[in-house]
Amino acid sequence: MTASNALPLIRVLITMHPGIDTLDVTGPLEVLSLANKIINKDANHAFEFKFVSATKQTKTAQAISLQRNMNYKQAHARLSTFDILMVPGGGVEKIIRDELEPLGLIKAFSDLQKKDPSRERTIFSICTGSLLLAHQGLLSGLQATTHPDFFAKFIKIDNDAALRGLNECCDVVEERYVVNNLRFDAGEKIDKSPHVSCTSDFDDHSVRQECDQPRKDTSPRASGRLRGLRVITSGGITCGIDASLYLVRTLVSSETAVEVGRIMMYECKQGIIVS
Repeated sequence: MTASNALPLIRVLITMHPGIDTLDVTGPLEVLSLANKIINKDANHAFEFKFVSATKQTKTAQAISLQRNMNYKQAHARLSTFDILMVPGGGVEKIIRDELEPLGLIKAFSDLQKKDPSRERTIFSICTGSLLLAHQGLLSGLQATTHPDFFAKFIKIDNDAALRGLNECCDVVEERYVVNNLRFDAGEKIDKSPHVSCTSDFDDHSVRQECDQPRKDTSPRASGRLRGLRVITSGGITCGIDASLYLVRTLVSSETAVEVGRIMMYECKQGIIVS
């Protein structure tokens, strides 16, 4: 890849709080970091990572300490510079009960799209991180998933948020990951896309669904297709790896995603993409 067709730098902000699951963070980080190493063979760089936490050190559920790059006040000030907000799960009950960060940061990131719709942004939750998105009303009217053990709690949190905001509930589905905002990835002529078919698999709700297979020339950063906020929710723990490989495939290239999977000796499992 030459300098003339180098991909723009994709800035990723990863939220941290006490009790997060280690693999929720390190799984996606491994995928995106390997994508960087593969691209760097051609003197290019795709992803840049920053970590935000209320404390200098954050202890995960597995007793591993992770170090932040910035606090939440600093993150709010710099939020408009980030392309992806990644929200790991684990330990979310206290966050919701006490209305702690990253709840404010999640809402602020989604509000950025209303102020500047011309820029492509993605919010990406792993495992029970989707409960934080639901609590903030981000999943209203969307399809979403989380760890299956938390479906009942997820539905209650989403219902409560819908009542507070007089909004629709989200449609909870059991999938590896769910991507909302297909127009990012299939372009304007969504009905004519060979990757889109109509289904009615989710409680008789008819949705447009893309067959999530690697394909060329889908990067919206290369084609200039910019539409709203892409919202990705992934299921339990390792599902974050599958969703991260989807991001590499979409934002970088199919070839890079395949090579990442080969290096990790990981067979990517499909999620769903809905309009």
